[in-house]
Amino acid sequence: MESRNLGTQGLSVAAIGLGCMGMTHAYGTRDDAESIETIHRALDAGVTLLDTAEVYGPHTNEELVGKAIRGRRAQVSLATKFGLRLNSDGVTSVDGTPTNARRAVEGSLKRLGVEVIDLYYLHRKDPDVPIEESVGAMKELVEAGKVRFLGLSEVGPETIRRAHQVHPISAVQSEYSLWERGIEDAVLPAMRELGIGLVPFSPLGRGFLTGALRSVDGMTATDFRRTLPRFTNEHLAANARIVEVVKAVAARHGATPAQIALAWVLAQGNDVVPIPGTKRRQYLDENLGAVEVKLKSDDLADLNPLASIVSGERYATQAAKLAER
Repeated sequence: MESRNLGTQGLSVAAIGLGCMGMTHAYGTRDDAESIETIHRALDAGVTLLDTAEVYGPHTNEELVGKAIRGRRAQVSLATKFGLRLNSDGVTSVDGTPTNARRAVEGSLKRLGVEVIDLYYLHRKDPDVPIEESVGAMKELVEAGKVRFLGLSEVGPETIRRAHQVHPISAVQSEYSLWERGIEDAVLPAMRELGIGLVPFSPLGRGFLTGALRSVDGMTATDFRRTLPRFTNEHLAANARIVEVVKAVAARHGATPAQIALAWVLAQGNDVVPIPGTKRRQYLDENLGAVEVKLKSDDLADLNPLASIVSGERYATQAAKLAER
């Protein structure tokens, strides 16, 4: 598989990564055996970037990934995150303090069963902690040999610039897809000015862009998408017109809608490495087929306007935004 650089500090990964969150967190019932097989198949296919986080579970996702990569560490660029905490009532809070950075990295290293984390993200900026303090603590982890490269998640351009002055940032992780392009006006230009790579999460619109999701009725009661405005039946029905366009482009290529959605993200630049999440081998295989799809100008003319007709907001509340990522 084609390799792409995240940042200019030396982190090179395969063009498509694997988001592991849904294997234990937010999306339906766990199937650890299938999830581990999915990770193994991804590595066999040339995927190198695996994405997890302390808060997924919490902790269970890192434990699962650690189990899956045992004996295969050399094949993996391992990304995890700190900076969120689950309270006893289930609501996630933000903690970007240096003390938490030092605490969190030790737990992640132990659960993952590794000596160094390849890409360590601040999961969310803490509004009560200057970004210079959070990244300063992360820089110390690099200097201590516990972390190789640094990243941020869901941050604005000013935060990116300030963080990058403390220590080079290799990647920013944000939601980015055919139906979510909010980073294009200010965040992406700042990243590219500084030579920072983009790692889009939910590049398939949390499954919507595959065309397989028509209503919330098939979701489990705990599925995170039930908290999101775009996944009410009203908005799903209104957004069906987006899927119809994606399906039409897919038909021209003999591809699936998922492959078209991923091909569009891949086409946005060689500094973009999407991490579609799945816990099923069949969907992994489908997603990886996107690297073979080459979109043409008429395809892009049909696909590019879709974000402007989306019905529904990304999140209902700030708590919902934090709860997932």
